[in-house]
Amino acid sequence: MSKLRKHDEIQFRVRYGETDQMGVVYHGNYAQYFEMGRTEWLRKFGFSYKQMEADGIMLPVISLTVKFKKPARYDDLIKVKTEVVKKPSARIEFTYEISNEADEILTTGTSELVFMDMVKNRPTRCPKYILDQLPF
Repeated sequence: MSKLRKHDEIQFRVRYGETDQMGVVYHGNYAQYFEMGRTEWLRKFGFSYKQMEADGIMLPVISLTVKFKKPARYDDLIKVKTEVVKKPSARIEFTYEISNEADEILTTGTSELVFMDMVKNRPTRCPKYILDQLPF
């Protein structure tokens, strides 16, 4: 399996249903864009939320920040850059940067998630199979 990079990017077009009457992406959709970025960051290297849950680990969000700089609009091709900030312990922190086709930064954000043991309903350490792949 390849070593995980600290960052990865995905690209997609803004769909009509993600926008308001002005054709601007509704602010609540950015949390989903961030989730898409971190899910694909994991999946690209053979990990998935589904597999972690099957292994008894949940990964709930405990903190989310979003800073809006410019609007994303209907039919824009946007890029979500997702980066792991530091080596995870019981928590993992991501930063996000959303840009358009002109490479203008539209939105930035962060999220912090905690690894939870589903049986004990308590925080737990990051699984070793993930730590072993991180470039820290």
